[in-house]
Amino acid sequence: MGSAGTVQAVPRRRHAAARIALAVLVPVLLAACTSANGTTGADGHVAGSRTSASPSQKPVSKVTLSVTPAPDTHGVQPTAQVVVRADNGRVQTVVLRSMTGQTVPGSVGADGAWRSQAGLLPYATTFTVTARGVDSDGVGRSVSTSFTTVKPGHRLVTSVSPIGGTVVGVGIPIIVRLSAPVSDRAAVERRLVVTASRPVVGAWSWVSDSEVHWRPKTYWPADTDVKLSIDLDGVHAGKDTWGDEKRVVAFHIGSAMVSTVDVARHTLTVTRDGQVLRVIPVTTGKAGFITRDGIKVILDKEPSRVMDASSINIPKNSPNYYRLTVYWAMRVTWSGEFLHAAPWSQAEQGFANVSHGCTGMSLANAKWLYGISKVGDVVRFINSPRHLEPGNGWTDWNVPWSTWLKGDALRTA
Repeated sequence: MGSAGTVQAVPRRRHAAARIALAVLVPVLLAACTSANGTTGADGHVAGSRTSASPSQKPVSKVTLSVTPAPDTHGVQPTAQVVVRADNGRVQTVVLRSMTGQTVPGSVGADGAWRSQAGLLPYATTFTVTARGVDSDGVGRSVSTSFTTVKPGHRLVTSVSPIGGTVVGVGIPIIVRLSAPVSDRAAVERRLVVTASRPVVGAWSWVSDSEVHWRPKTYWPADTDVKLSIDLDGVHAGKDTWGDEKRVVAFHIGSAMVSTVDVARHTLTVTRDGQVLRVIPVTTGKAGFITRDGIKVILDKEPSRVMDASSINIPKNSPNYYRLTVYWAMRVTWSGEFLHAAPWSQAEQGFANVSHGCTGMSLANAKWLYGISKVGDVVRFINSPRHLEPGNGWTDWNVPWSTWLKGDALRTA
């Protein structure tokens, strides 16, 4: 019995030892399987938990971007410059593009701001600004904004006299007519620049809100090249009126033809470059149709013209009514005064005034004068009791220079 009991006791102690060993091993294994990062070091030690952000979380950039014009701004002026600035970092890239795909270049200046290249933005166009900046750690941030340029109610363009490429006389004024009235005359006038190949003192003077003239203080010097540069693009001329034109008009001043009609003496003295070429006997307007006194300029020329008295309000049943073809006609007033051939009154020419206001001469003299004359030549009418009305033709030379300057918007602004 005793030996049998000893034999049986040994296995029980081994089983108990085994259970103790297993109890110690299991917690160690569990500890190894539940490490913070799921890995075990090469030396068998458990790696500690990491404090950095999860790979799925992007670092936040410290840079902030501001764009001018402000987002969703409407009515931006075409002269506006787009500016992108970065705080707590730097501007990396900027793309300025219209909805039609037009891109506007720009560059980063010494202050770190990006600015669009100088120039005009088209009217009524939406632009998108896409910008990216980076902070000192190289972490970036992007923004996208848009704005729309102004939509003009009136687009300002011009018509100009004289026509480009023509040769004109020394009395020609430069006349600029505008497609809409303007309230900011000075803004328009700054963009109308006259240059000449010879020294000329001159100035603009406004006739109305839609018409402005330029003339020298005295007549143009002969043989002068003149250029008018018009640059109204982007000009705000008042209210909803914006300029929309850029061009150059160039013309040439020819010989100095300055003639004088003496209404009382019935003569026309023709001079060119200061030399008298011919004294022509003429007839001018009779009582009731007296020819106007003043400095006139040839407005246009026609080798023949049908003249109808109804155009000067003479009815057909009047004894003064006429309708006839005249030759070598040169207009000097809008009201209907011309220089022209009048062979029917040749007996009175040099002695009496018998016309309805025109200056008549023989067919030969009229043809000769027509051949050497040009639009813009000066014809002075003297010794008449009737005065020329302002605006009845190119009457600028009848305005004293001091008065003319009062119409210059830049001098009076």
